[in-house]
Amino acid sequence: MSANQGQNSMLSYRHSYHAGNHADVLKHLVQVTILDYLLQKDKPLCYHDSHAGAGLYSLGSEQAQKTAEYQQGIGRLWQYQAKAAQLARYLNLIHSLNPDNTLAFYPGSPKIAGLMLRPQDSIQATELHPSDYPILASQFARRRHSRIENIDAYAGFKAMLPPLVKRGLVLLDPPYELKSEYNDLVAGLTEAYRRFPQATYAIWYPVIERAAAEAFIAAIVGTGIKNQLRIEYCPYPDKAGFGMSGSGMLVINPPYTLADNMREALTELAPLLAATPPASVGDASLLWQVSQLVGE
Repeated sequence: MSANQGQNSMLSYRHSYHAGNHADVLKHLVQVTILDYLLQKDKPLCYHDSHAGAGLYSLGSEQAQKTAEYQQGIGRLWQYQAKAAQLARYLNLIHSLNPDNTLAFYPGSPKIAGLMLRPQDSIQATELHPSDYPILASQFARRRHSRIENIDAYAGFKAMLPPLVKRGLVLLDPPYELKSEYNDLVAGLTEAYRRFPQATYAIWYPVIERAAAEAFIAAIVGTGIKNQLRIEYCPYPDKAGFGMSGSGMLVINPPYTLADNMREALTELAPLLAATPPASVGDASLLWQVSQLVGE
Protein backbone atom coordinates (compact mmCIF):
# COMPACT_ATOMS: atom_id res chain seq x y z
CA MET A 1 0.00 0.00 0.00
CA SER A 2 1.35 3.43 -0.93
CA ALA A 3 1.56 6.32 1.52
CA ASN A 4 -1.27 8.09 -0.31
CA GLN A 5 -3.47 4.99 -0.17
CA GLY A 6 -2.81 4.70 3.56
CA GLN A 7 -3.71 8.32 4.22
CA ASN A 8 -6.85 8.06 2.09
CA SER A 9 -7.94 5.00 4.06
CA MET A 10 -7.44 6.81 7.36
CA LEU A 11 -9.32 9.84 6.07
CA SER A 12 -12.30 7.66 5.13
CA TYR A 13 -13.03 6.88 8.79
CA ARG A 14 -15.98 8.80 10.29
CA HIS A 15 -16.78 8.23 13.94
CA SER A 16 -20.34 9.42 13.36
CA TYR A 17 -21.20 5.85 12.31
CA HIS A 18 -20.07 4.50 15.68
CA ALA A 19 -20.79 7.31 18.17
CA GLY A 20 -22.31 6.11 21.43
CA ASN A 21 -21.61 2.42 20.91
CA HIS A 22 -20.36 0.11 23.68
CA ALA A 23 -16.74 1.03 22.94
CA ASP A 24 -17.52 4.74 23.36
CA VAL A 25 -19.23 4.00 26.67
CA LEU A 26 -16.10 2.31 28.03
CA LYS A 27 -13.70 4.89 26.58
CA HIS A 28 -15.61 7.86 27.91
CA LEU A 29 -16.30 6.29 31.29
CA VAL A 30 -12.53 5.90 31.76
CA GLN A 31 -11.87 9.42 30.44
CA VAL A 32 -14.40 11.01 32.79
CA THR A 33 -13.01 9.11 35.77
CA ILE A 34 -9.42 10.18 35.04
CA LEU A 35 -10.37 13.82 34.49
CA ASP A 36 -12.43 13.90 37.69
CA TYR A 37 -9.36 12.76 39.61
CA LEU A 38 -7.06 15.31 37.96
CA LEU A 39 -9.57 18.10 38.62
CA GLN A 40 -9.33 17.59 42.37
CA LYS A 41 -6.19 19.75 42.35
CA ASP A 42 -6.31 23.49 41.74
CA LYS A 43 -3.27 23.49 39.43
CA PRO A 44 -4.18 23.72 35.73
CA LEU A 45 -3.95 20.66 33.52
CA CYS A 46 -3.70 19.94 29.80
CA TYR A 47 -5.96 17.57 27.88
CA HIS A 48 -4.54 16.36 24.56
CA ASP A 49 -6.70 14.37 22.10
CA SER A 50 -4.79 12.65 19.29
CA HIS A 51 -7.64 11.52 16.97
CA ALA A 52 -10.32 13.94 18.04
CA GLY A 53 -13.10 13.48 15.45
CA ALA A 54 -15.91 16.01 15.10
CA GLY A 55 -16.45 16.45 18.83
CA LEU A 56 -20.25 16.17 18.86
CA TYR A 57 -22.50 13.75 16.99
CA SER A 58 -26.19 13.79 16.11
CA LEU A 59 -27.68 10.37 16.72
CA GLY A 60 -30.39 11.28 14.24
CA SER A 61 -27.88 11.70 11.42
CA GLU A 62 -27.86 9.45 8.39
CA GLN A 63 -24.55 7.91 9.49
CA ALA A 64 -25.66 7.12 13.06
CA GLN A 65 -29.01 5.75 11.89
CA LYS A 66 -27.36 3.58 9.24
CA THR A 67 -25.49 1.48 11.82
CA ALA A 68 -27.60 2.27 14.92
CA GLU A 69 -24.67 1.12 17.06
CA TYR A 70 -25.60 3.61 19.77
CA GLN A 71 -28.75 1.60 20.48
CA GLN A 72 -26.59 -1.19 21.96
CA GLY A 73 -24.49 1.35 23.87
CA ILE A 74 -25.68 4.63 25.33
CA GLY A 75 -29.23 3.82 24.18
CA ARG A 76 -29.45 1.02 26.74
CA LEU A 77 -28.25 3.33 29.52
CA TRP A 78 -30.28 6.41 28.71
CA GLN A 79 -33.05 5.82 31.25
CA TYR A 80 -30.86 3.91 33.70
CA GLN A 81 -30.23 5.24 37.21
CA ALA A 82 -26.63 4.33 37.99
CA LYS A 83 -25.44 3.45 41.47
CA ALA A 84 -21.68 3.52 40.90
CA ALA A 85 -20.50 7.12 41.29
CA GLN A 86 -18.39 7.29 38.13
CA LEU A 87 -21.00 5.62 35.94
CA ALA A 88 -23.54 8.15 37.24
CA ARG A 89 -21.10 11.00 36.57
CA TYR A 90 -20.62 9.87 32.96
CA LEU A 91 -24.37 9.51 32.35
CA ASN A 92 -25.05 12.94 33.88
CA LEU A 93 -22.69 14.49 31.33
CA ILE A 94 -24.57 12.84 28.47
CA HIS A 95 -27.87 14.09 29.91
CA SER A 96 -26.46 17.63 30.14
CA LEU A 97 -26.20 17.65 26.34
CA ASN A 98 -29.78 16.42 25.96
CA PRO A 99 -31.75 18.61 28.39
CA ASP A 100 -35.19 17.74 26.99
CA ASN A 101 -34.65 14.11 28.05
CA THR A 102 -34.49 12.87 24.46
CA LEU A 103 -31.27 11.15 23.41
CA ALA A 104 -30.34 13.22 20.37
CA PHE A 105 -26.62 14.00 20.74
CA TYR A 106 -23.56 12.11 21.87
CA PRO A 107 -20.24 13.80 22.69
CA GLY A 108 -16.85 12.74 21.46
CA SER A 109 -13.90 12.79 23.83
CA PRO A 110 -12.87 16.43 23.13
CA LYS A 111 -16.43 17.60 23.82
CA ILE A 112 -16.45 15.70 27.11
CA ALA A 113 -13.19 17.40 28.05
CA GLY A 114 -14.70 20.76 27.10
CA LEU A 115 -17.67 20.12 29.38
CA MET A 116 -15.49 19.13 32.33
CA LEU A 117 -12.42 21.35 32.24
CA ARG A 118 -12.05 24.71 33.97
CA PRO A 119 -11.10 28.03 32.32
CA GLN A 120 -7.47 27.68 33.47
CA ASP A 121 -7.11 24.23 31.88
CA SER A 122 -5.95 23.79 28.29
CA ILE A 123 -7.31 21.59 25.49
CA GLN A 124 -5.23 20.39 22.55
CA ALA A 125 -6.58 18.26 19.73
CA THR A 126 -5.56 17.04 16.30
CA GLU A 127 -7.87 15.79 13.55
CA LEU A 128 -6.96 15.07 9.93
CA HIS A 129 -10.38 14.52 8.34
CA PRO A 130 -11.27 17.56 6.16
CA SER A 131 -14.97 17.43 7.11
CA ASP A 132 -14.59 16.72 10.83
CA TYR A 133 -11.81 19.22 11.55
CA PRO A 134 -13.80 22.45 10.96
CA ILE A 135 -16.72 21.10 13.01
CA LEU A 136 -14.33 20.35 15.86
CA ALA A 137 -12.47 23.65 15.62
CA SER A 138 -15.69 25.68 15.69
CA GLN A 139 -16.60 24.25 19.08
CA PHE A 140 -13.45 25.65 20.68
CA ALA A 141 -13.11 28.89 18.71
CA ARG A 142 -14.02 31.05 21.72
CA ARG A 143 -12.25 29.02 24.37
CA ARG A 144 -9.01 30.35 25.80
CA HIS A 145 -6.18 27.87 26.22
CA SER A 146 -7.26 25.70 23.30
CA ARG A 147 -5.31 24.60 20.24
CA ILE A 148 -7.06 22.55 17.55
CA GLU A 149 -4.91 21.51 14.59
CA ASN A 150 -5.64 19.86 11.22
CA ILE A 151 -2.51 17.70 11.35
CA ASP A 152 -1.48 14.09 11.84
CA ALA A 153 -1.75 12.85 15.43
CA TYR A 154 1.93 12.01 15.77
CA ALA A 155 3.07 15.26 14.19
CA GLY A 156 0.83 16.83 16.83
CA PHE A 157 2.81 15.18 19.61
CA LYS A 158 6.01 16.71 18.27
CA ALA A 159 4.41 20.13 17.79
CA MET A 160 2.36 20.35 20.99
CA LEU A 161 4.03 18.23 23.68
CA PRO A 162 5.13 18.95 26.29
CA PRO A 163 2.54 21.61 27.14
CA LEU A 164 3.32 24.55 29.40
CA VAL A 165 1.62 22.84 32.35
CA LYS A 166 3.20 19.66 33.65
CA ARG A 167 0.12 17.52 34.37
CA GLY A 168 -2.70 16.23 32.22
CA LEU A 169 -4.30 13.48 30.16
CA VAL A 170 -3.34 12.36 26.65
CA LEU A 171 -6.03 10.28 24.92
CA LEU A 172 -5.11 8.12 21.91
CA ASP A 173 -7.84 6.35 19.93
CA PRO A 174 -7.00 5.87 16.24
CA PRO A 175 -9.47 3.99 14.03
CA TYR A 176 -7.06 1.06 13.48
CA GLU A 177 -8.35 0.63 9.94
CA LEU A 178 -4.81 -0.14 8.79
CA LYS A 179 -2.64 -2.79 10.45
CA SER A 180 0.22 -0.29 10.40
CA GLU A 181 -1.70 1.92 12.83
CA TYR A 182 -0.86 -0.44 15.70
CA ASN A 183 2.87 0.02 15.13
CA ASP A 184 2.39 3.73 14.49
CA LEU A 185 0.65 4.11 17.84
CA VAL A 186 3.40 2.32 19.77
CA ALA A 187 6.03 4.56 18.15
CA GLY A 188 3.92 7.69 18.69
CA LEU A 189 3.23 6.80 22.31
CA THR A 190 6.93 6.29 22.98
CA GLU A 191 7.69 9.73 21.55
CA ALA A 192 4.85 11.42 23.46
CA TYR A 193 5.89 9.79 26.74
CA ARG A 194 9.49 10.88 26.23
CA ARG A 195 8.28 14.47 25.86
CA PHE A 196 5.60 14.46 28.59
CA PRO A 197 6.28 11.64 31.09
CA GLN A 198 4.22 13.24 33.88
CA ALA A 199 0.93 12.82 31.99
CA THR A 200 -1.64 10.08 32.25
CA TYR A 201 -2.04 8.30 28.90
CA ALA A 202 -5.26 6.50 27.96
CA ILE A 203 -4.98 4.31 24.86
CA TRP A 204 -8.16 2.84 23.37
CA TYR A 205 -7.95 -0.43 21.44
CA PRO A 206 -10.54 -2.68 19.75
CA VAL A 207 -10.94 -6.39 20.42
CA ILE A 208 -11.59 -7.88 16.98
CA GLU A 209 -9.15 -10.75 16.93
CA ARG A 210 -7.98 -11.82 20.39
CA ALA A 211 -4.46 -12.69 19.24
CA ALA A 212 -4.03 -9.26 17.63
CA ALA A 213 -5.26 -7.47 20.76
CA GLU A 214 -2.85 -9.42 22.97
CA ALA A 215 0.05 -8.73 20.60
CA PHE A 216 -0.74 -5.01 20.71
CA ILE A 217 -0.84 -4.98 24.50
CA ALA A 218 2.45 -6.88 24.59
CA ALA A 219 4.02 -4.29 22.30
CA ILE A 220 3.04 -1.46 24.65
CA VAL A 221 4.28 -3.41 27.66
CA GLY A 222 7.48 -3.97 25.67
CA THR A 223 8.17 -0.23 25.51
CA GLY A 224 9.42 -0.45 29.09
CA ILE A 225 7.10 2.34 30.21
CA LYS A 226 6.11 1.67 33.81
CA ASN A 227 2.75 1.77 35.60
CA GLN A 228 0.30 0.36 33.04
CA LEU A 229 -3.30 -0.57 33.86
CA ARG A 230 -5.52 -2.56 31.47
CA ILE A 231 -9.30 -2.03 31.46
CA GLU A 232 -11.28 -4.17 29.02
CA TYR A 233 -14.95 -4.92 28.41
CA CYS A 234 -16.29 -7.37 25.81
CA PRO A 235 -20.11 -7.52 25.75
CA TYR A 236 -20.01 -9.98 22.84
CA PRO A 237 -18.20 -13.34 22.72
CA ASP A 238 -14.95 -13.60 20.76
CA LYS A 239 -15.80 -15.24 17.43
CA ALA A 240 -13.78 -15.33 14.25
CA GLY A 241 -15.32 -13.02 11.68
CA PHE A 242 -17.75 -11.43 14.15
CA GLY A 243 -16.18 -8.00 14.20
CA MET A 244 -15.56 -5.94 17.34
CA SER A 245 -16.59 -8.01 20.34
CA GLY A 246 -15.34 -5.41 22.79
CA SER A 247 -12.64 -2.88 23.50
CA GLY A 248 -10.17 -1.78 26.10
CA MET A 249 -8.27 1.12 27.57
CA LEU A 250 -4.63 0.79 28.49
CA VAL A 251 -3.80 3.55 30.98
CA ILE A 252 -0.27 4.68 31.76
CA ASN A 253 0.29 6.58 35.02
CA PRO A 254 -3.31 5.91 36.11
CA PRO A 255 -4.78 7.64 39.15
CA TYR A 256 -4.35 5.31 42.12
CA THR A 257 -8.15 5.18 42.49
CA LEU A 258 -8.85 4.24 38.86
CA ALA A 259 -8.69 0.44 39.18
CA ASP A 260 -11.19 0.33 42.06
CA ASN A 261 -13.44 2.90 40.35
CA MET A 262 -13.54 0.79 37.19
CA ARG A 263 -14.16 -2.47 39.02
CA GLU A 264 -17.16 -0.90 40.71
CA ALA A 265 -18.48 0.67 37.51
CA LEU A 266 -17.97 -2.40 35.31
CA THR A 267 -19.61 -4.71 37.84
CA GLU A 268 -22.74 -2.61 37.32
CA LEU A 269 -22.29 -1.82 33.62
CA ALA A 270 -21.29 -5.23 32.23
CA PRO A 271 -24.69 -6.96 32.37
CA LEU A 272 -26.48 -3.88 31.00
CA LEU A 273 -24.71 -3.93 27.63
CA ALA A 274 -24.09 -7.67 27.33
CA ALA A 275 -25.33 -9.37 24.16
CA THR A 276 -26.88 -12.09 26.32
CA PRO A 277 -27.89 -11.11 29.86
CA PRO A 278 -25.63 -13.04 32.26
CA ALA A 279 -27.27 -15.38 34.74
CA SER A 280 -25.27 -14.06 37.69
CA VAL A 281 -22.80 -11.41 38.80
CA GLY A 282 -20.12 -14.09 38.50
CA ASP A 283 -21.00 -14.67 34.86
CA ALA A 284 -20.95 -10.92 34.19
CA SER A 285 -17.45 -10.66 35.66
CA LEU A 286 -16.20 -12.84 32.78
CA LEU A 287 -17.01 -9.99 30.40
CA TRP A 288 -14.48 -7.54 31.80
CA GLN A 289 -11.07 -7.22 33.39
CA VAL A 290 -9.10 -4.57 35.27
CA SER A 291 -5.51 -5.67 35.66
CA GLN A 292 -2.15 -4.08 36.44
CA LEU A 293 0.22 -4.96 33.60
CA VAL A 294 3.35 -3.11 34.69
CA GLY A 295 4.01 -1.78 38.18
CA GLU A 296 5.30 1.66 39.11
